[in-house]
Amino acid sequence: MIERLIGLPRSDSFFLFGPRQTGKTTLVKQRYAADSWTVDLLLEDVFMRYSTDPGLFRLQALDQIERKAVTTVIVDEVQRLPGLLNDAQSVMDMHPEVRFVFTGSSARKLKRHGVNLLGGRAVERYIHPYVFREIEGRYPLDEVLRYGTLPGIFGRDPESMQERLNAYVNTYLREEIRLEGLVRNIGGFSRFLEIAASQNGEMVNYSDMGRDCGISYNTVKGHYEILEDTLVAFALPAWARSTRRRLASHPRYYFFDLGVLNALNHRLGNEPDPKTRGRLFESLVVLEIRRRLHYARSKASLFFWRTSAGAEVDIVVEKHGKPAAACEVKSSRTIDNHDLSGLKAFQEEYPDVPCFIAGTVNSAYVKSGIRVMPWHEAVDEIAALL
Repeated sequence: MIERLIGLPRSDSFFLFGPRQTGKTTLVKQRYAADSWTVDLLLEDVFMRYSTDPGLFRLQALDQIERKAVTTVIVDEVQRLPGLLNDAQSVMDMHPEVRFVFTGSSARKLKRHGVNLLGGRAVERYIHPYVFREIEGRYPLDEVLRYGTLPGIFGRDPESMQERLNAYVNTYLREEIRLEGLVRNIGGFSRFLEIAASQNGEMVNYSDMGRDCGISYNTVKGHYEILEDTLVAFALPAWARSTRRRLASHPRYYFFDLGVLNALNHRLGNEPDPKTRGRLFESLVVLEIRRRLHYARSKASLFFWRTSAGAEVDIVVEKHGKPAAACEVKSSRTIDNHDLSGLKAFQEEYPDVPCFIAGTVNSAYVKSGIRVMPWHEAVDEIAALL
């Protein structure tokens, strides 16, 4: 049993959002096993039953609460049938003592379509693949860089992890997105997915990518919105003092799990070369900081920083409209002066902001006023500032 860092409400109803196979259902059932009733909308017969008879959920929920003394109602993958939330609200108003838990793999999809999110009756939480502090006693870095940390996949033998990750990509990322009607041209979307994966962590130019994929500028933007809606990828904007300048800059996109990323890039079967390993390591640290930000329920946001002269910093943490920390990620065990150049340029503009290098060094030290730390310790330090 792996204890998850995410904090769930003690008594409030809530939405628990996260990509498929991040352990939403398992976690909820572990926490609320007693006196609960579960509706799993991933099961086709259950989905069809409530689709054809919209009032059935309300009647059954009331029966479970009033006759069987159920104290927690769990609805899995609620984005498949968002109209069910109207009936849930009715039951919640009649029985405010009952906790409702709604899991889903698409938060923005619900909000984007103006779905009833229960008017403040339920708070939101986000769950991710395992973070280092959840599995630090058995965290083989090279294996994580290759296979990621999805709960249903982590820790299995390499052949099983490869099979499951390939199935995730082929069955979910392509077929289920097509079945949910999010895209019409699944072939074009598949080409986009592979190119998007190959550009993970790089600045995206929608026009250039559209030419590479053979699709329009607007279609590229729409496909990235699908990845964000389904929590498969997220944008890291460029930091600038002006919000307008941020919006005008090209973002970087990161996929939510390294194993899924490597499956899309067809490189699960081989050890990554040094350049690829460095890019995967950068993604790992970005993912860890973002996950910890969510678990802390912080109002902070993540950016990258780049000047017109080409100086770069991988991660800038913004809080209350100002930079709170800056972090450069280096996969090498030795840090030289060249590795400090981006942070030194950042310090010239923001001299009071703590700066870190997250690397594979054995212990922390200070070099030219910049803290060089083992990557997981740097993540802890930055998380403490969130």
